Amino acid sequence: MLIRKLFRFENAHIVRNCSSDRCRRSIHGHSYQVEVLLSAQALDHGQMVYDFGLMKGDIRNLIDSFDHAVAFWDKDDPKYIAACKQFSARWVSLPISPSAEQFSRVIFAMVDRVLALTDMVNGEQDVTLHSVIVHETATGYAQCFREDITNPRMGELPLERIVFSDQVCAEWPEPTLWQQILAGQRRQNPEVTLQVK
Repeated sequence: MLIRKLFRFENAHIVRNCSSDRCRRSIHGHSYQVEVLLSAQALDHGQMVYDFGLMKGDIRNLIDSFDHAVAFWDKDDPKYIAACKQFSARWVSLPISPSAEQFSRVIFAMVDRVLALTDMVNGEQDVTLHSVIVHETATGYAQCFREDITNPRMGELPLERIVFSDQVCAEWPEPTLWQQILAGQRRQNPEVTLQVK
């Protein structure tokens, strides 16, 4: 069974080396919609694949990091990067160009890491990330599957090179959230007292 949780964020970027002159040479923004699809072959004690409320923690916080921020490729022109940092308190430095395709890969990798580190305590069984869909516009989206993360033709995706601005980090419930996840710190879903057995 598949379940889907929808997230939204507003973000500005430049996508270098693309065909569209406007996109590769001018900073512009999008109202992104992100669909996170989880799958499982069994239901938990609440008769769910995965409680949607659990996705309001680390997963939501990481996706929200891109909201009202500028995302830039860490290999972009140093003057452009400096201007982004100077004029925006919220920015994200990425090891890839911030296209919809790469956003879907980045978000997939982040959510997958969070799920792998999460101790599930309410009978969840074999919950896996099926895919991530990033809608950049009303008419276009990119969908990332697991094989897109490891496919060398898609390019490397070193998560340790993702850097969030101080302002983004300060707005997380735990300002060191990303460092904790990179370090493999275990996460735990809340305990549930079963009412009916």
